[in-house]
Amino acid sequence: MMKFTKLIRKLISNEDLNFLLTNRIPRHALTLWMGWFSKIEVPWIKSLSIYVWRIFTDLDLTEAKKTSFKSLHDCFTRELREGARVIDQNLDCLTSPCDGIVGECGTITDGQVFQAKGFPYQISELMGDQVNPRCLEGGVYVTLRLTSAMYHRFHAPYAGEIDRVVYHSGDTWNVNPIALRRIEKLFCMNERAMLSMSISPHRHRIYLVPVAAILVASLRIHGLNVLLNSAYRGRRVIDCDLAFNKGQEIGWFEHGSTIIVFAPKGFVLAPGVTCGSKVKMGTALIKLPG
Repeated sequence: MMKFTKLIRKLISNEDLNFLLTNRIPRHALTLWMGWFSKIEVPWIKSLSIYVWRIFTDLDLTEAKKTSFKSLHDCFTRELREGARVIDQNLDCLTSPCDGIVGECGTITDGQVFQAKGFPYQISELMGDQVNPRCLEGGVYVTLRLTSAMYHRFHAPYAGEIDRVVYHSGDTWNVNPIALRRIEKLFCMNERAMLSMSISPHRHRIYLVPVAAILVASLRIHGLNVLLNSAYRGRRVIDCDLAFNKGQEIGWFEHGSTIIVFAPKGFVLAPGVTCGSKVKMGTALIKLPG
């Protein structure tokens, strides 16, 4: 069994095969089907699905709040047991909103950031006309990629209020490194939401952009009684008043994908935050000015 698992993982690590399997298929239809299938509450289907999932990933459920699940979806959106993450409460830092791998990070220059080396995109293309790129010029960004086996809920990087959510309907490209090196402006094409947050007491404004992907394209935000996905027909710009403490759960992906964090000029990356580094929810990600 171990040899079979290694063979499967070796095959899917082949870039051309991986790209073909995850992107040259009817992505939207498969995503809708997966959304339906993952919620089937039949014990043998749930058990078999999780078993297959373990073949393809390093799924670790030892940190989960509960040990039994009703469905594959229930397992995917699992909560962590108390104490599984330590929130850095220092007032000089924004913490990581999720577990993830740093795909890209750096300084925002001429309103431009990168999804991968040599693949730039404009902030305005990602977030639309609700954000003036000039307010982020000279600031920093961090792209956090969630693998399928990771914890898929995201949390407030600082105490503050989310006062606007902007939903952008789009495609469901895979957001793995292979696709990011081949498809220009991928994040700007996929389903995503922009969360505008004023952090207390400084009143700095930061932005979180959860980006959906194949098998994923749905997200929930506490305080908004809507499921944001391709079936959503409500207001694109949602004004709200959602207060969160540092580390408090904001919402979750129905499966998982990517979160991009943007902070204005004066903020800097925390030590150790570099491309390829792994971070846990609650650890220091970006340092505040001064």
